[in-house]
Amino acid sequence: MTLIALNKPFQMMSQFSAHPSRATLADCVDVPGVYPAGRLDADSEGLLLLTDDGALQTRIADPKHKLTKTYLAQVEGVPDDAALARLRAGVDLGDFTTLPAAVRVVDTPGWLWDRDPPIRYRAAIPTTWVELQIREGKNRQVRRMTAAVGYPTLRLIRVAIGKLSLPDLGLIPGQWCKTDVRALGLPAIASHVRDAIQVRKRQ
Repeated sequence: MTLIALNKPFQMMSQFSAHPSRATLADCVDVPGVYPAGRLDADSEGLLLLTDDGALQTRIADPKHKLTKTYLAQVEGVPDDAALARLRAGVDLGDFTTLPAAVRVVDTPGWLWDRDPPIRYRAAIPTTWVELQIREGKNRQVRRMTAAVGYPTLRLIRVAIGKLSLPDLGLIPGQWCKTDVRALGLPAIASHVRDAIQVRKRQ
């Protein structure tokens, strides 16, 4: 079983197949047979896991396994207590309501790299870093959440999946490393499920 942690750069596609105008995972990961466990939008940055194990891929990406994903969102403006409370409680996005999330305002991390190109700053409007921990991963969910409470996301970085975090890994954008699946903190597979998986593999 192979598990790779990649710091996906801004504007890179979460795919190995060629894209007409953007870089893809093939431009920085040269390990055959691995595929993303989940995805990050092209305009989002940060931790992306890749594996050659289909069962592990499902356990990482599926919210029913309760593996927390931690994001840093640089939002336009300074969120008030009411907005933060709405994010924590769950936000009605029209097509679904998000699950409760752990949300807090944080200082700019000292380990954070500069984005190329940088976000567009507006002198009259401050920005704020907000840390969000969610167990879902629906399309553009964090961006939609912050926009719904009145604070659009200008920059979005996934900094951790489970207990595996970019600051601990020390990866800069475009760098990757192999890591141990135990670093994620996933609960052990029940013995009867593990036996069933082994039976299917032998068939």
